Amino acid sequence: MLVLEEIYRTKKNEFSAAFNLRMQRSLSWWKKAIALHDDIDLQFMSTWVALNALYAQGKAAEQEQQTLQQFAFRVYQKDVDQRISRILWEKHPQSLEVLLTNPYLCQSFWDWRNQKISEGTWRTDFESEKQHIMQALHTHDSASILSFVFKRLSTLHQQLVQGGATYNSAINRKQLSHASLLLSTLLPCFIQILLENVESLEWNEWSQPFYPVMQMS
Repeated sequence: MLVLEEIYRTKKNEFSAAFNLRMQRSLSWWKKAIALHDDIDLQFMSTWVALNALYAQGKAAEQEQQTLQQFAFRVYQKDVDQRISRILWEKHPQSLEVLLTNPYLCQSFWDWRNQKISEGTWRTDFESEKQHIMQALHTHDSASILSFVFKRLSTLHQQLVQGGATYNSAINRKQLSHASLLLSTLLPCFIQILLENVESLEWNEWSQPFYPVMQMS
């Protein structure tokens, strides 16, 4: 954390006010997430806020997930040192497996349980996605795997923020532990890549914060 803050402080004069606001907010929440290492529920949620601060536009959940995946892909494209790939394949392969194979982290499962789609549609979707995941794992397609990971993490995030899980519940401990671990490793990597490539990564869709700083006169 101190390293990222120092990198940011030494370069902040090179950045736009909009980018600096996003980065300051993200680093503040990331610092809090680190302090919550003994509370994975709150750590995951704080880390997610830190991630959202970097790109979010206040869109509906489905649109926001698409924006997140686009953001993650653009960051991945700038990762010339393949740090993201090493996180996925070398540092946390077990977390990757847990998240990608758990049906309860598929949004279509909950859509079926809430009678939005049929059981047949859910099972077809799950099997189709599983085949795509297996292909991506076989070919070490990091970009596709990253996309699938964030789909799973988005479902878990929605479940938590909408009160769909008991705090500190034993039921979802395993998936939440692995989700928090992987997200907590990816976030600082994303921040560092942004700080190194902000000129080529900053674009209108996300550069302007949805909630700018406002002062009442």
